[in-house]
Amino acid sequence: MDGFCKTSLDLQSPKRKHYLWKTKIHVFIQNPAPWAKINSASEKRPVAESLEVLLSHKGGQSAFRDFLKSEFCEENLDFWLACQEFKTVDRKDERKQRALHIYEEFIGTESPSQVNLDFYTKNVIRQNLDQPAPSCFVVAQKKIFSLMENGSFPRFIQSKHFQDVLKCTSKRAGARRL
Repeated sequence: MDGFCKTSLDLQSPKRKHYLWKTKIHVFIQNPAPWAKINSASEKRPVAESLEVLLSHKGGQSAFRDFLKSEFCEENLDFWLACQEFKTVDRKDERKQRALHIYEEFIGTESPSQVNLDFYTKNVIRQNLDQPAPSCFVVAQKKIFSLMENGSFPRFIQSKHFQDVLKCTSKRAGARRL
């Protein structure tokens, strides 16, 4: 054969699936269509440029949260957002209180919304709870972001939830032009 014939098994390989979603995202990012822009007229980056861009907008957060709920892993986004907010706390007593709350909610062994972190990361955080610095959760937050970026985000791009975001932004862009 000349290499142009693909079997159904080729389409099922992990490398092929990875290539397909990467190609879809690349094509989407390169497409300058006006419906791919976020709500504000000054925003120049497309919705699917990255998970970071998506999460920088309330509408993107909401759509991604809905998707994560359908996958039973919305605690990842909730943890990431709680860590973002934690970094902005200036008062030491409030920082300690919030650090304990984040630990009890997302990290401890009996946490109702426990995120997937390794023992070492959990242990370092536990040791820093007495005097937590603004960077107390940075390593854990990066690990959870990576899980979302490499696992959930590619599936989100292919989901109905993402198509709904595109429709919504398309309608808003059309309304602004009128």
